This record gives sequence, structure tokens and C-alpha cells, in this order.
Amino acid sequence: MTWDVVVVGAGPVGLTVAAEMARFGLRVRIFDKNDRRTDKSKALVVWPRTLELIDRMAPDIAGKFIAAGLKVREASIRAADQEIGRLDLAHIDSPFNFVLMIAQSESERLLEDHLSTLGVRVERQSEWLDFVENPSGTVNQVRHPKGAVEEVHGSWLVGCDGAHSSIRHRLGMEFPGNTSPSHFILADVHLKGLEGPPRIHICWHAEGVLALFPLSATRYRVIADVGESPAASAGPNLSFEEIQGIVDRRGPSGIRLSDPVWISAFSINERMISNYRAGRVFLAGDAAHVHSPAGGQGMNTGMQDAFNLAWKLALVAPGLCPPEPLLSSYSAERSMVARTILAATGKATAVAVWQGGVAQSVRNHIAAWLLGLTPVRRSMSNVLSELSVGYPQSPLNGAAINSELPPGKRAPLPADGPPVGSGPTPRFALFAPAGLPADRLEKYGDILEPGVRSPFSSGGMWLVRPDGYVALATRAGDWHGIQAYLDRFSLHS
Repeated sequence: MTWDVVVVGAGPVGLTVAAEMARFGLRVRIFDKNDRRTDKSKALVVWPRTLELIDRMAPDIAGKFIAAGLKVREASIRAADQEIGRLDLAHIDSPFNFVLMIAQSESERLLEDHLSTLGVRVERQSEWLDFVENPSGTVNQVRHPKGAVEEVHGSWLVGCDGAHSSIRHRLGMEFPGNTSPSHFILADVHLKGLEGPPRIHICWHAEGVLALFPLSATRYRVIADVGESPAASAGPNLSFEEIQGIVDRRGPSGIRLSDPVWISAFSINERMISNYRAGRVFLAGDAAHVHSPAGGQGMNTGMQDAFNLAWKLALVAPGLCPPEPLLSSYSAERSMVARTILAATGKATAVAVWQGGVAQSVRNHIAAWLLGLTPVRRSMSNVLSELSVGYPQSPLNGAAINSELPPGKRAPLPADGPPVGSGPTPRFALFAPAGLPADRLEKYGDILEPGVRSPFSSGGMWLVRPDGYVALATRAGDWHGIQAYLDRFSLHS
């Protein structure tokens, strides 16, 4: 039997790929060499844009994520025990106007439970070994728990197997980048002494940065850089008392830590492959890009890789659309996003760990001034929430005659009907004035949802992609433009 998609890696990215492919009716197998999902909190931030995309997966899944996590609307930046600025997500243009703090172990549980409702189970202790590609697919060698090696045929292979990806190594892809000289410690602990609603605290201090991320009413993640000295690499050997001392010196006064759940150490790697696709093989998540945890963008970026790839492959695999330009657009779009995030998070980390009294004083004054400006705070909130992620240079972008909401930009969530891309088939949606002759679009029914939705403003029409980004923006009545765009993707035109 030939499966439509073989997914390797059952972290949040692989589970999202598998669930979306299965939702769209593709036959999926997903393998993971570990015997169980993670029991660690690991990545713990889910931003609003990711929640918007999760909301399309099933009617109740976003609510399950929210019920299992903690809503946080504010982030505070402090220096010398004084707040110099605060970001508030309450005013962003999304029904999910908060950051959801949820342990990666919980995210994986929810995604795996959802995947099981679609009839797909994760095959654990099953190690992907190698593959051969042929014109119609891939032949994969997978070793199962008792040592038997199975030959698994799949039309497409998706590698979500992490920063040390076996699939990336097998393809011989370079993973260029660098490793930061600074070392960091991480501790999940119980904490007392912070007043007010839960918020993220970023504390700049003369000896380094401290970040406090709430996980529940009393449990927090503590992250701090411990310098570039050789001894700093022994972060896990720091005693609990030494971690308390770091918090005492750098954080708000009166904080007491207790009951450590997890203590670890890490260095920051910033790496990225040049092309996310090689023939019938795609890479997503950490297999394609790793970067600083500043801003908590890593897991979100990987899951959005998965959402981007899934709808395109789900239109190509059953023969609803030709492979190009859909499949080549995956790397073009997502690599640009990763490149932008690499640059932004790298700069944010560098600024946070600046040393020297003069440099830190200048940084603090500039940051206080910028964060005092409402437009700056709003822009930063949109960047952090990932609502600003878009594809302005996408090869899928059509005409931009109406520039108010141009192609590549995230479309506003519709007031009428479910989110675009919901349901068992990934379809474009048309936002146009009522009463126009939409019947001429019936032949595109395989890729265009029936009927029209209310336009975003008068005088215009918009096609929106199944992942909620604008594909084309034109004048009301420009049916030739709409048809010309859809003809690029329809095999029935």
C-alpha cells in the first residue's frame, strides 16, 4: 500500500502536519523513535496567530488548548528594578487577544488526542532509517520496536524530526548558522511574591537578563544567561540556591522560589537550511530552522510551517491542483518568515545580554522612550502575536489592484461563517459584494467554497487562501481577474 504522506517526528510540528493531512482526507502514517511523548514543559508559548490556525482544525480544539493553559495578556520589561515598558495584547485584532502559556507536553497531548479522532495513531519506538525516491513517491525504511524493518511507501515524506534531523542529514543539506557564546539556565519552579495578574517579566540587569514566564498561578519558568565563561556551560550544576540568588539580584524584590520541577541549561543556536523541499521530501520546524527562544517563536513558527504545507499538499496529492506553483511556494514563503524571525530574535537576545554600564544605560533609555509610544507598542504586540506574519513576496500572490488589504497579508477573520480553511477540504474563499454573478465560478468548486462572503470593504473583492492569507485583491466586478487567478490552480479550468 502507498500512503499519501509519511511524517517523521511526533512533536508539535509533526503532530500538526499529520492532523491537518488527515483532516483533509489524506492517508497518513507518523513515526517517532521515542517511546512516549515528552513529559517536559519545553516550548510553552502559543501565540494568537497559531491559535487562530488551531481553531480551524476542529470546532472545539482551540477551547481545549485554552482550558489546559494560562491566558497572559501583558509583558513587562524592567531595568534596575523599575518598569521601563509594558506590552498589552488585549487590544490586538484577534479573538485570541492573549498569549497562551501551556507546557509542550500538554500541547502534544491535545494534538495527539485530536489526531486519534481522525483515525491516525503515532507509531512510537519506530525509527526512520533511510529512503529512496522514485518518480511516484518515496520508499522508507522504518525499524520498529522489536527490530523488524518495514518498507513504507509514501507519495510524500515530511521530516519533522528536530534540530538533529536524520532526514536533513540523509539529504546532505547544510544547516548554516552559529552558536551564541552565552550560556543560559532554565528552571521550572514554584514562585511566590509577584503581585497582580499573570504577566511575563523581562528583567535587564548589569550581570545579565532574567525572564519569568508564568505557567500557572504559582508555577513559573525562569530563564537567565550565565555568561560566556567556561564554567557557565555547567548550567545544570547550578544549585537551587544559586538560581534563587540570580532572581534576587536581577528580578523584582520579594520573589521566593520553591519545589523545582526541572532545571536545565542550553546555548542558543541560530541555523537555517536554504530550501525546505527536496523533490518529494519536505522539512518543517526545527529540522529546517532553529533560533533564539527570545519571543517564544520557535514552536509557533514550526506549527505554522505545518499549516502552510498541509493545505497545499492536500490539494496536490488527490489531484485537485497541479503541483506548481503550490509546492514550491512552501519553501519560498516559510523560509522568508524564518529568516525574519532569526534576525529579530537574534537582535533581541543580543540586546538583552549587552554588557557594560554605558551600553546598558543607553539601551534602557532608548527602550523606555520607544515603549512610551503607543504605535510602537502596538507594532511590537502584532509582531509578538505573529499577526504581522505574511507573505508579501509569495509566488502565489495575485493582483493587488485594491491595495487596502494586499495579497500576502493575513485576512481579518470573517464575521459570517467559520474560519476560512475549516472543514474537510482546503478551499479558497471569495469575499465580494452580494448579488454579483458568482455562478460563473461553479467550475472551481473543488478549490473554492460555495457562495460569497461579505467583502472587507465596499468596492473590492478578495480571494483568501485556505490558511487565511489574502491571495488576490481586486475591484468589485473584476470576475476575469478572479477567474484568471483560479485557473492557475484548477485542473478543471
